[in-house]
Amino acid sequence: ECMQGRPLVIRTLDAGGDKPVEALGLKEESNPFLGYRAIRYCIQNPEVFTVQIRAILRASAFGPIKILIPFITCLEEFEETKKLIDEEMIRLIMQDIPFDARIPVGIMMETPSAVMMADILAKYADFFSIGTNDLTQYTMAVDRGNSKVSDLYSVYYPSVIRAMKRIIEEGNKNKIPVAMCGEAASDPYLIPVLMGMGLREFSVIPSEVLKVRGLIRKWTIPEAEALCQEVMKQKRVEKVKELLEKAKKI
Repeated sequence: ECMQGRPLVIRTLDAGGDKPVEALGLKEESNPFLGYRAIRYCIQNPEVFTVQIRAILRASAFGPIKILIPFITCLEEFEETKKLIDEEMIRLIMQDIPFDARIPVGIMMETPSAVMMADILAKYADFFSIGTNDLTQYTMAVDRGNSKVSDLYSVYYPSVIRAMKRIIEEGNKNKIPVAMCGEAASDPYLIPVLMGMGLREFSVIPSEVLKVRGLIRKWTIPEAEALCQEVMKQKRVEKVKELLEKAKKI
């Protein structure tokens, strides 16, 4: 109600990895970032997941809401998630409880598997949101909390840039909205490149909003597209950084 008709995106439970939740009783894992986390936990624990879904659906009667599903790696996971959402909708209908039956359900694009399946997932999802923090970590096979390999944790690597471009292009091609969240969404060097890729929605913390708006206004779309084309030609992270340093409008 406080949003006064503006859209609200709610991400479902994203526990595990670097987000431990004691109450869930998750056991320690040797590779928690690759283990029993996020949607994997939710699908196997519908008694927890459907409580969230029911609450989100009921809230959708009071304003526009979108449901964002994290850590999707294959179509089967998204289909199972949609099935659980549909079942909860039927329960609400039977109880005559109002909700938005056309509530959009989107995918957090943050794994290399999702990137490779972007053309297919875009035909099933209502929108994409690029989670750059995890996408960088998984694409570069680097633990972002490990100082010994921290130099590899960078969105400027050509592989990460290509991954982001593929997601944006497939989303646009299939006419679904594509947003970006994470540190890259407010990166002053990367913003024009993302604009050139076709990104039109940036999700940033409140304190960054005015700065990001200001940076976006400094670039025309043709300028951003030309810069993106030059960035895509680069083979090394150092060359990408050099190019963006020269092109900056800060």
